[in-house]
Amino acid sequence: MGGGGRVTREVRLGVLAVVALGALVLFLLVVGSSGGTRPEVDPLTVDEVLAGGPPADRWGSDELHVTGWYAELDADCAGDSGGADPSVAWLQRDCPLRILLPEQPPEDVTQEELLRDGVRLAAEQGRAFPSRAQPGGPNLRGQQLVFVGSFSDPTAASCVPERRRQCENTFVATDYEEYVR
Repeated sequence: MGGGGRVTREVRLGVLAVVALGALVLFLLVVGSSGGTRPEVDPLTVDEVLAGGPPADRWGSDELHVTGWYAELDADCAGDSGGADPSVAWLQRDCPLRILLPEQPPEDVTQEELLRDGVRLAAEQGRAFPSRAQPGGPNLRGQQLVFVGSFSDPTAASCVPERRRQCENTFVATDYEEYVR
């Protein structure tokens, strides 16, 4: 029964390999958790965007990813097309009305309800919006969408004075995608 207290070289190397692997995993966990979450992985909700006052004051012109339920009123919308200056009309117009909501709206949703409950959306040339399924009624989607964009667009400074605050608090979308959980 000699040599029972000795540890072979192979066992020592095996233990060293397991300890090294554990140290590597610990290092990766620490480094991986040191930064914040990426916005495209954890987008803001409409409720988070609207909480705490006007979005332009809270978020400024930071690029955001915001998820919610998209609704659009076009033929049923009451309001103007933003005026004669096309360089600012896209931002200050009332119609078509595009809104991102915290919950799926009903088919009979009104323009007032959309404006009260959601975040107004705009994009130059309407590029960043889903196409309409029907010419009338709200253009509703059966799933949440994630819009990428910002508030406080520089064009807001050119809006007419009575709409400047509305322009600043409009989310100017540059892209959108389906929200995958």
